Amino acid sequence: MISAFLPADFDPRQPVALIAGQGLYPRLVANAIRAAGVPLRLIAMEEETPPALIAEFAEADCVLLKVGQVGAMLKALKRFGAGYAYMAGQVSPRRLFHGLHPDLKAVALLATLKRRNAETIFGAIAKEIAAINVTLLDARSFLDDQLAHDGCMTGRSFPIDDDYVAHGVQIARECARLDIGQGCVVRKGTVLAVEAFEGTDEMIRRAGTFKTDETLFVKTVKARQDYRFDVPCFGLKTLETLREAGLKAAVLETGRVLMLDKPAVLAQARTWGISLRGFA
Repeated sequence: MISAFLPADFDPRQPVALIAGQGLYPRLVANAIRAAGVPLRLIAMEEETPPALIAEFAEADCVLLKVGQVGAMLKALKRFGAGYAYMAGQVSPRRLFHGLHPDLKAVALLATLKRRNAETIFGAIAKEIAAINVTLLDARSFLDDQLAHDGCMTGRSFPIDDDYVAHGVQIARECARLDIGQGCVVRKGTVLAVEAFEGTDEMIRRAGTFKTDETLFVKTVKARQDYRFDVPCFGLKTLETLREAGLKAAVLETGRVLMLDKPAVLAQARTWGISLRGFA
């Protein structure tokens, strides 16, 4: 089995079109798909997709679009003969509301939305992709070995009491249920900060202005998470933010939170004395 997150009828002969945003995530996906021997194409976005990733593709296998050019993206999927599409990497949140360059297809799509947020916008795009008989893959596909796993992943006893961990998980899950965010920071049964529009790193910095001994960062997912375009991630950048804020412990939901370059994250966490634990 290539990946537990692929459809049962996945055909490895059909190209996967990677719709790539920012950061390391698209690079990890591209490497994993190539390693699996699956044909790969790239749909890149101006000022978002890393130029080094774009440079790896032949001109015939890559297209560069502005954020919001939905019609052009659908045409590219057809031209590539893609059987599958894969969204990986963040798009600057401000672009979803103030930096779009919508083509006619995008204008028509946006007009159908009563609420405009990342979930509704990407959900509508997913429906357009399905309408041309392209399967949008679970964005954990091919990255099974990069997900959080059960237990203390950094190989030492976890420094936070189980009751306080359970409290943090409860708060994070309730915030996720209410669609506020997917993370929180707690300390000894007190909520220091919850994640909202500002994102994970800014929340952690805010929490770091309080007393940080025995403080815990929790990352979870929504009850009905759509993994095709929304996978919570934890990488070296967030680890560095934890270190700067003085937080020494984090728990991540097993099999659902993606650790970007997991071996490097775990090695650096051990070096900095930050304990990482998976929870189910």
